[in-house]
Amino acid sequence: MTKIKDKIIGLKELRNNTDNYISQVGKGKSFIVMRKSRPVFTISPVDIWGDEGIWETVVDFNEIKKGGVPIEDVLASLKRLNK
Repeated sequence: MTKIKDKIIGLKELRNNTDNYISQVGKGKSFIVMRKSRPVFTISPVDIWGDEGIWETVVDFNEIKKGGVPIEDVLASLKRLNK
């Protein structure tokens, strides 16, 4: 459902100004992204449902290795654990 605070933007506009839109979403704004005159998806703040406070960090991969851990290493570890 479209909210009054939603703004309609084009996909190309989003691609060209991603950092700007990330910043605006961080401030509570929402956007409906259009492609070929049709709505494709909505960008909205995580806490739009009021559940931001219930998220918890399970693993901080930056603590394991500066810059994070390659996804291939994570998947290989998960496969070993699930054998």
